Amino acid sequence: MDKEAIITKVNGFLVEEFEIEESLLEEGASLKKDLGIDSLDIVDIIVLIDKEFGVKVKSEELAKLATLADLYAFIQAKTE
Repeated sequence: MDKEAIITKVNGFLVEEFEIEESLLEEGASLKKDLGIDSLDIVDIIVLIDKEFGVKVKSEELAKLATLADLYAFIQAKTE
């Protein structure tokens, strides 16, 4: 899956499910500090990644990601 499609889907569920302002969704944004993603949100993101991309993710893998760009790259690597 190409990066633009991943960005569109991820940003879509971050806005819809987590009510994050679209203007905050920049690649360098910190998941925790800038977007307010906490450990409970990580579980929800894992479910959404499985649903949207068909990719199984462990919470430990996702917890290591720091920025939105890291999340996009992680999903891209898993879907290739």
